Formats: sequence, C-alpha cells, structure tokens
Amino acid sequence: MTNTKFQQASQWIDAENAQDPNIEIHESVSFPKELLYSNRMYAKLMDFCPNASEEVQIATKAQHICRWKIARESYPMDRVGYLKWREELKKFHAKTTAAILEKAGYDENFIARVSFLIEKKLLKKDEETQLLEDVICLVFLEYYLAPFVEKHDTEKLKNIILKTWNKMSEKGHQAALQINYSPENLQLIKDALGL
Repeated sequence: MTNTKFQQASQWIDAENAQDPNIEIHESVSFPKELLYSNRMYAKLMDFCPNASEEVQIATKAQHICRWKIARESYPMDRVGYLKWREELKKFHAKTTAAILEKAGYDENFIARVSFLIEKKLLKKDEETQLLEDVICLVFLEYYLAPFVEKHDTEKLKNIILKTWNKMSEKGHQAALQINYSPENLQLIKDALGL
C-alpha cells in the first residue's frame, strides 16, 4: 500500500513498539517483544486476508501497542483482576493508536473504527472484528502455543485451545489446521477439539 498516511502511522506504531524493554529471540535475532508481535500480526493478516481494509491493517499492527506499560502485576492476580487488566489494555491500545492516527491525518470516522476494532467490539457479529480475532488466534497458535505448553498442564492447555477455537470463524479454523505444529502440539489440539 502506498498510502503515505498509512506508512507514517505504521512507522510510528513500530517506533512505539520498538521501545519495548522485553526482548524475544526469533531465529537467533533479538527483537523488542511487541514489535515482533506486531510484525507477526500484520504478516498473518496479509496472508489470511490480503484485501483487508486499512482500518483492520492498522488495528492488527497496533493490537498490543506499548502493552508493557500496564503490567499484569498492577491488578489482582485472579480471574477478576485479569479481566480488568485486559479491559484496561484494550482502552489503552485504542487511545494510544488514536493519537498516532490523528497525528498522521486520519479523520474521526477512521479513528473511531480502528478503536472499535482494537477494543474487539461486537465479536462474532462484526466481520472485521472477527477477522482481527481470527488473526490474533492464528498468531497465538503458530508462535505462542509452544511456549505455553512448557508452562501449563495438559488440562489447562486443552481449555486454552478450546477457548481460542471458539473465538474463531470457520475460515479461521481451516487456517489453524494448516499451521505447521510439532507432532505433540498437533495431537494436543486434536485431543482438545475431540478430533
């Protein structure tokens, strides 16, 4: 896409995410964690739905923008605390992105739509919110399931996989089954889904 507003906004989102002090190693290269996540999200969107709208493209890149600034530990370490943290994060990501889009010259309607998507409103009812959720789930399954497997017991993992699966569309399910998992993780997914 040669839209200069889009390029400018993308660069600013990347610049924010590049400040992440948390580092992740991918193929022997160190990346700021949220920059790597943002890149994976955008690449997955372009692979899964190449004609996605500009709003979805921005929402995909900015889905975790500056996530490290609101620590999980700043909320009670229980289910209620977790949900409150997630809600606060969505609002924070939307607000941070809105400021960047305004600076890049986008109009109010465009900005409102991106915020709507980042806050994942009307999941299962809004096609683009669902598209964003599919991409989030696909990126999780492809890149973040394996590290999860090392930390949790089988029952908890099956539960996580099932919850992830239930958030996805049929097209998302088909794409998820094409991912190149380890034989163990593929079996785990099949067990969780009763396949």
